[in-house]
Amino acid sequence: MTTQQIKYFLELANLLHFWNTAEKLSISQSTLSRQIQALEEELDLKLLERDKRNVKLTAAGQFLKEHWTITINELDRLHLQAKKIDVGTSGVISLAYPGSISSGFLPQLMRVLTQEMPELKIELTEPTDLNHEKLILDYHIDIAISRDEILNPTIQSKKLYAEPICLVVPKDHWVNAINFTDLKMVENENFIISALHNTTYFSSLLRDVFKQHNVEPKTTIESDFGSVILNLVAQSLGVSILPYAFKSANNKAVRFIELPHTVDLYINWRRHDPNSIIKRIVTCSEALGKEYIS
Repeated sequence: MTTQQIKYFLELANLLHFWNTAEKLSISQSTLSRQIQALEEELDLKLLERDKRNVKLTAAGQFLKEHWTITINELDRLHLQAKKIDVGTSGVISLAYPGSISSGFLPQLMRVLTQEMPELKIELTEPTDLNHEKLILDYHIDIAISRDEILNPTIQSKKLYAEPICLVVPKDHWVNAINFTDLKMVENENFIISALHNTTYFSSLLRDVFKQHNVEPKTTIESDFGSVILNLVAQSLGVSILPYAFKSANNKAVRFIELPHTVDLYINWRRHDPNSIIKRIVTCSEALGKEYIS
């Protein structure tokens, strides 16, 4: 039994049509039939019920389809990871990041990495699915730069730096860094923020901040994309609270007023990953992080 035979079976199990499956796999129909027959003989069970017109899975075939699909996907991910490790500094690394660092820390890190490892290809992703832990463990990404530390024994995390969070207001707003005292001053303003009911780290932080200031914000627009929020504040549609990192966007239509609260930035990766490139990226990230607010 080979992985190729299993892949042939899985494709056939999805299409339930020998001719269409053979055409998709770019093999002859007789070759596909022989491979499926050999697989059934080795397993000593029937995977398919077939006649001249119809093909359908047996109960055993359905069971193996469900479980082999998971196994083959995992094998493919492991194979991809092995190829990354094998090619060294000319390989491919997938890195997820929060949008707040896209104007400051991230481009500076990319500049360092392209100088240090010019043959390395870096795949950047800003996932809407914030479960970085699962993305790392499933080999969908190699490194996650995130606002929260991933607490998993198979994942290693290091804090890169901490920075203030800021009240962000339009440039002509009556509140400024000189007269600002606390968030009570803007309690009646329209807030443009991440949804407070979300379970994300930053939403949890916002809930704590508002609670400490005894403020019930009037949220008029909700968004998880800081760049969008920044532009909306610039249009005088409301005020917001964002990490200091967004100041790197150099939006001249807004003002940042630092609050007595901070947010962290972490780098996370598989603890026992043998890929030396990951360790080099972590080292570069730590060195760059020391230059930032902490």
